[in-house]
Amino acid sequence: MGKKTNFIVLALLVFISLFTAANYPELSSGIDSGDTAWMLVASAFVLLMTPGLSFFYGGMVNKKSVISTMLQSFIALGVVSILWVVIGFSLAFGESIAGVIGNPLTYFNFRSVGAEPNADFADSIPFLLFALFQLKFAIITPALITGSLAERVRFRSYILFMVLFSIFIYSPLAHMTWHPDGLLRKWGVLDFAGGTVVHMSAGFAALAGAVFLGKRKEHNETPANVPYVILGTGLLWFGWFGFNAGSALGANADAVIAFANTNVASATAMITWVFYERMVGRKMSAIGACIGAVVGLVAITPAAGFVNIGQSMFIGFASAIVCNWAISLKNKSKLDDTLDVFPTHGVGGIVGMILTAVFASGVGLIYGETTTFLYHLLALVLVAVFTFGGSWLLYKLTDILIPMRVREDQEDRGLDLSQHGEHFI
Repeated sequence: MGKKTNFIVLALLVFISLFTAANYPELSSGIDSGDTAWMLVASAFVLLMTPGLSFFYGGMVNKKSVISTMLQSFIALGVVSILWVVIGFSLAFGESIAGVIGNPLTYFNFRSVGAEPNADFADSIPFLLFALFQLKFAIITPALITGSLAERVRFRSYILFMVLFSIFIYSPLAHMTWHPDGLLRKWGVLDFAGGTVVHMSAGFAALAGAVFLGKRKEHNETPANVPYVILGTGLLWFGWFGFNAGSALGANADAVIAFANTNVASATAMITWVFYERMVGRKMSAIGACIGAVVGLVAITPAAGFVNIGQSMFIGFASAIVCNWAISLKNKSKLDDTLDVFPTHGVGGIVGMILTAVFASGVGLIYGETTTFLYHLLALVLVAVFTFGGSWLLYKLTDILIPMRVREDQEDRGLDLSQHGEHFI
């Protein structure tokens, strides 16, 4: 698409919004002020995760592509926010069509998304707040994928892919998992805060992207700025309290349980990672500590409100070991997943999903129940095929419209200069 076409499309969307956006009535007496206050804070926490991710990723790439890598995460704040208002929220949470996707007209341009609670989703906070909280999840998911494409993807192509992924992969998966009439939810699949919807979908899309784009011309594994990685990890860990505890949708006991489990799992995974690295003869590095912490956060996400402290520690421990092995296997293969998105988010999400079905209070495998566990295995296969295969097709479509990989000379110069005319000092 040309520059004028892009601008005209954006202007048209803004013009349409003048006539179709919701009007907000006075607050309902059914709203709980404590729940609303917590969910406003939690939404802000989750939004902070995306800038945190940009520092986390940006610090690990080559110095020639730091700005590009960081912007690929940061730009999602703008692109997905607009898309979510226009159609994304409706596709994810609109009237169910066969349990797979929402009716795009149900909440088109946030119509009927106002200050009144919607009891189908959260009965003590404004429906608009629920929609905004869910927006933050939709923002960070495509941003996670960029770590596998770093140092070789064309920026315009990535924006187009982000739009397509949000519409055709993220929204249907969110609908199937979190909508009351969603297919996976009716199966009894448990995903407290996005292990399946966010991390597995991003992980398998990242795997498809790494395969599709192929190897980088130059492999320089020297991180550009380790303090950026530490800063990014701190922001992610902080934001994850909103990510998981906020998914209780209120200031309640479930939020406290999820908050505690989030911290314990991440701490356990971080310590497990660095000591395991030392045990196998590698240094106890800052990068390793940060990756371990994030892996623990990923794995506890689907289970955060369903398990106890001891079980969350085990999830953190197991995810650190399994994801460390996954990275080692990837490094021995020909796959060029630049920042190990699939071995951390994809595999970490799988570990969390399976262990959720093992430990979930009352319905887990350790309680003698097999139904939830078997449905989780079935959902694992369905999500893997859907997200990997669907993302592969979207990469192909995007590449036809705008070539996805930069030219060799652009890759040599680095994406900061070739894509943005800027450079990292």
